[in-house]
Amino acid sequence: MNIQLKDMVKRFGALEAVSHVSLDIRDGELFTLLGPSGCGKTTILRLIGGFHKPDQGEIYFGDREVSAIPPYERNIGMVFQNYALWPHMTIFDNVAYGLKIKKTARVEMGKKVNRAFSLVNLTGLEKRYPGQLSGGQQQRVALARALVLNPDVLLLDEPLSNLDAKIRQQVRTEIRTLQKDLAITAIYVTHDQEEALTLSDRIAVLDHGKIQQLGSPRDLYQRPENPFVADFIGINNLIAGQVKEIQEAKGWMAVETRFGLLKCVFEARFKTGEACKVTVRPEVASICNSDETSDDMNRIAGKVSFASYIGNTIRYDIELDPETLFKVDVQNPWNQQPFPVGEKVHVRFPIQITLGIPA
Repeated sequence: MNIQLKDMVKRFGALEAVSHVSLDIRDGELFTLLGPSGCGKTTILRLIGGFHKPDQGEIYFGDREVSAIPPYERNIGMVFQNYALWPHMTIFDNVAYGLKIKKTARVEMGKKVNRAFSLVNLTGLEKRYPGQLSGGQQQRVALARALVLNPDVLLLDEPLSNLDAKIRQQVRTEIRTLQKDLAITAIYVTHDQEEALTLSDRIAVLDHGKIQQLGSPRDLYQRPENPFVADFIGINNLIAGQVKEIQEAKGWMAVETRFGLLKCVFEARFKTGEACKVTVRPEVASICNSDETSDDMNRIAGKVSFASYIGNTIRYDIELDPETLFKVDVQNPWNQQPFPVGEKVHVRFPIQITLGIPA
């Protein structure tokens, strides 16, 4: 099912929670609405589900305009953050609840519920109650309840936020595999960047009710379009400056910063003299003691202010000046002697993967 939002606006009093949002969600994709608390992502999900009415704009399920149609006529499945299970009912009855409302024949209902349990790997637990299940199992019950109705669209509102880290990784893999196997259109809300990058075909990053960038996980991570996306998706080093020189034929432009001239990939949207922020991911940078220069490397002097050992990575905070820390991730540090705190070093990062974004 293809979903379209056209110039969607939703207000709560004076607050414009969703501000002129347009989206085209493709049939069979897992599309994620990502952003901080209060950015409008859950409001958009509830507009799609019919739980809120838009103040402006249109919503289409395929060719059908559904803005004024109630949720029960949209053929959606909804998975909530808090599971929303009936504690006094067995999990069979929880999953069958929607089918009972639809007055589904008992034999047919049993077949559909058993198939839903099989899909989420809960076969054999039908007679248990929610309180007898783990958090991960309860979330699977909530997923089965949504899928048993054979929905055209699956809506998931922060479904994993109440699970611990290890179970969360396991369940999100199961959700992704199931969604692809069923080829169902799914719209997923989260504030967790790693979750969004792992699960999604495409992501819309939101802030203050507006879409900041829309694209694949790789697009958002490797080519953020503005400082908000660059800072929100993963970890980034942002250095303010001004475009000093453009060498389009050579594929680079030079940005004057308070740490000297830094070269980054040429972007046609910039002109000489414009404000610019240089962005560098921690994993593409390296640290050395040498002050050698190189035609394909940027270099900034600093000193080690902190080092965090996290197993397969050491993350260094390099103090470039009293106000600026530059993060560097040294991968697989098995045979490397760590740089001690206070040591003077040089941070290096390749020109061909150094980006400039509007300030």
